[in-house]
Amino acid sequence: MTAPDETGTASGTVRPDARAPGSTDGAATLTVVRAGALTTVQDGGRTGWAHLGVARAGALDEPARLLANRLLGNDPGAAVLETTMTGCAVRADRDMVAVVGGAVCRVTVDGRPAAWGAPVRVPAGAVLDAGPALSGVRGCLAFDGGGLLPEPVLGSRSADLLSGLGPPPLHDGDELPVGRAPERGVPALPVAAPWPGAPAVLVLPVRLGPRDAWFTPGALRTLFTAAYRVSAQSNRIGLRTEGPALARVRDGELPSEGMVLGAVQVPPDGRPVVFLNDHPTTGGYPVVGVVAAPALAAAAQAAPGTPVRFVPA
Repeated sequence: MTAPDETGTASGTVRPDARAPGSTDGAATLTVVRAGALTTVQDGGRTGWAHLGVARAGALDEPARLLANRLLGNDPGAAVLETTMTGCAVRADRDMVAVVGGAVCRVTVDGRPAAWGAPVRVPAGAVLDAGPALSGVRGCLAFDGGGLLPEPVLGSRSADLLSGLGPPPLHDGDELPVGRAPERGVPALPVAAPWPGAPAVLVLPVRLGPRDAWFTPGALRTLFTAAYRVSAQSNRIGLRTEGPALARVRDGELPSEGMVLGAVQVPPDGRPVVFLNDHPTTGGYPVVGVVAAPALAAAAQAAPGTPVRFVPA
């Protein structure tokens, strides 16, 4: 999958000493056996750096990340692995408890079937394998003891694919620090958890502006009534759509202006792109509207071809 046309550039100077809390003292090691198509470390993201060209990053399916950590008794901010379509497999050098959630997949521990969406015990040296997605797109692998502990950058352990900040996407053989086993153990919680799941139809409420006046009245009707679908060209930077183009009343482009999470930008082909967590912080294509951040979590699990409905916010 490819990035939207307009990527923007970071500017300014960032402070390398701005770090998230947490220590790797006594941490165990997680070895990547099978990295999958695109697996990254993600936490709640880094905020407060947009003025320096740094986007939020963080888990696209934030409800899934929070639930997986809750099932393990981790701090809500703990970092997890986010997989894309093909899953991944890892081996730890200590006994651990893990949760595989997000996209529904087959889970095994050393080849034996294990539970999806619930705490699973993984002996030291065993391979935890989250298979290809059966429903949804992005899986979430969380680990007890405080989760993954790569060196934080600007207050977050998240990988940002656009800026290159944080740990890079995983490759076979990579090693990651993971917290020590908690002395209190994993709390007793119900096995059946309310995982969000993949949407049959992705409904995105849009508040028009700031550049809706660049589009014809007919284009705005089209936005809210036409049938769109998720494009296979979507990624962590933006959700691209397939469907009718939005006609404009004025030509040319804007000087670059600030972009926010959920901005619905319209590139020259006229088809809306919804900016996700790794979006550029500036851009010159007009933004017809903005989708509120809580509504974007479902986009993480919307597979290519999923119908998209834009509705007035």
